[in-house]
Amino acid sequence: MKYITHPGDIERESMAIIERNTPGLANWPVMEQAIVKRIVHTTGDFNIAPLVKIHPRAVASGLKAIHQGCTVFTDVNMVLAGLNKKKLAQFGIRTACRISDPDIAAEAARTGRTRAMIAIQRAGTLTGDIVIIGNAPTALFALCKLIDTGAARPALVIGTPVGFVGASESKELLVALDKVPYITVAGTRGGSTIAAAIMNALLYME
Repeated sequence: MKYITHPGDIERESMAIIERNTPGLANWPVMEQAIVKRIVHTTGDFNIAPLVKIHPRAVASGLKAIHQGCTVFTDVNMVLAGLNKKKLAQFGIRTACRISDPDIAAEAARTGRTRAMIAIQRAGTLTGDIVIIGNAPTALFALCKLIDTGAARPALVIGTPVGFVGASESKELLVALDKVPYITVAGTRGGSTIAAAIMNALLYME
């Protein structure tokens, strides 16, 4: 059995297959196509493309934040693990995830709220930063509330929490608010790998 072994060749062939088989891909602007292709590549599913929602200012706002050396704040460490470290360093981007902080854990135990939710509530204004929520719907609900009240104003929200309790609803709320640029995947599907893939797609747009 013959198969491709060169990493560059594997990626090029993967993207060519995605371009041939993803419904409606050509209808997206070129930069947004790159994001959709990364999501398809990560999930191995051509049919996820119609679920992707990208705010009209998302790419421009995200790239501006990246080139200004923003902080990337994530809900879980798994998202951080999937980000391209070389690209983050190239742009001087700082990363933060407070879900494992002892004070966050203590407050979660005391109040019965999720650690991800409390971490977002304690993240500050997030002005000019990129927030990536790839796992916890409660974190996205909390962020939406902060955005709605004007307490937080990130440059971009990548919101792809996954699951059957609150994930779809939290993403619907993010889109309905329409107060900050966002990238999301409608419905119950999502996860840290998709969230990281979206951020990496932006990092590759030098």
